[in-house]
Amino acid sequence: MRPRAVQSATSRVAACSCYTHCSIYTHCSIYIHCPMVQEKINEVLESGQRSVDQALERLLPAASQPPESIHQAMRHSVFAGGKRLRPTLCLEAARMVSGAVPAGIEELGSALEMLHTYSLIHDDLPALDNDDLRRGRPTCHVVFGEATAILAGDALQTTAYEVLAKLRCSAEARVQIIAEIAHGTGTVEGMIGGQVMDLEAERTRPDGKQLELIHRYKTGALITASLVTGGIYGNGGRAEIQRLRDFGRAVGLAFQIVDDVLDVTQSSEQLGKTAGKDTATEKATYPALFGVDASLQQADTLVAAGCSALDSFGPRAQTLKDLAHFLVERKK
Repeated sequence: MRPRAVQSATSRVAACSCYTHCSIYTHCSIYIHCPMVQEKINEVLESGQRSVDQALERLLPAASQPPESIHQAMRHSVFAGGKRLRPTLCLEAARMVSGAVPAGIEELGSALEMLHTYSLIHDDLPALDNDDLRRGRPTCHVVFGEATAILAGDALQTTAYEVLAKLRCSAEARVQIIAEIAHGTGTVEGMIGGQVMDLEAERTRPDGKQLELIHRYKTGALITASLVTGGIYGNGGRAEIQRLRDFGRAVGLAFQIVDDVLDVTQSSEQLGKTAGKDTATEKATYPALFGVDASLQQADTLVAAGCSALDSFGPRAQTLKDLAHFLVERKK
């Protein structure tokens, strides 16, 4: 259960514009505990993971391909048991706008996962977070050494763009997808820029606006890009893509807020990574600035706003809405 009081079902109904499969479970901390919704989310995540893992297995160089060390390091981190959230959001965004999962989109999802994993490898390095545990396994630099880990991250990034360049969609869509992802992982309002801001904010006390920007860029930008590029691959119109962008911006920020909370409320064993690192390094986090309860309330509000952005899609949006609730109710 969440570390705060649960509102009544009646008040929760008023708090969120999302409809649901189960009238008792309407919003956030009670919503996700509906067995029907939980079963559906598990099926979506497992299906997305299978599809993307099969594509990753095919697209990544074999561990036996020379030079073996770099390919073993890449695979060590990619196949470390991640939930494939970003690829799944991409697949479901495409399904929502096109009515079915388009052929070949698992390759786009794989490229997104490669980029996400490269960022984790580099984030764990001694020069950055200096972490020795990720997804319940020793981090890449612990197993293969710092130099190989740096190169493994670099190689995943270049491999991702090789995959993106060969996507089975129109040339126009392919260029839009590459531009969207490059921006989402870049230095201006993107992942790398957010990581730099996060480093520079250590042992300081940024205000709420600065902290929001750090989280939007560091984490939210790639989540948003995953949704937007799924919509582009699925031939979504301009208005549909904008609604996906609005949804992604809200849910991406909520995801990182909850990540901050989990760092101070869960154990390393539960998280699969070292708990308490944010506090130890005096990182700028929502719990440090606002407290746990207020942080969770803000995440709930963001999810409600994100769900509202998809209302015009009707029942087709339900899976993405369910996933949004899962992202803020997860335990790791």
